[in-house]
Amino acid sequence: MMHLEEITAAVSLGQAGDREAARAQLTALWDAVDDRQTRCAIAHYLADVQDETSDELTWDLRALEVVEDTAWLPSLHLNLADDYRRLAHPLQAEEHLQLAREHLHLLPADGYGEVIRSAVDHVTEALATGNTDRLSSNPST
Repeated sequence: MMHLEEITAAVSLGQAGDREAARAQLTALWDAVDDRQTRCAIAHYLADVQDETSDELTWDLRALEVVEDTAWLPSLHLNLADDYRRLAHPLQAEEHLQLAREHLHLLPADGYGEVIRSAVDHVTEALATGNTDRLSSNPST
């Protein structure tokens, strides 16, 4: 993937707590890159370093718009479901949870796949109880 090192460095900044620097670097990459797969990754990670749920939703929707590799679909739909749940839009949240479930078969049978499967259950439970708080399973925390 083109620009992989820069994306990885920006994601590391976000994980270390410097979300502002991560946003700046990822936004610059978004503006500089035009291949869809790389833009999907950048938008997916940009969503994770937003402070406001509405901004997170914007970047998750951008990632979905440019997705080419279907392996991203379970995670993208899960993130959108969680965004909509936190924004108190339960119908949209349920719609994306269903789409996430329909694409779970694309995930590997490894730790990453289990994290996404578990997060689908976590978001489903939160939606069922009307919980709109950010969950510990959210990558933005």
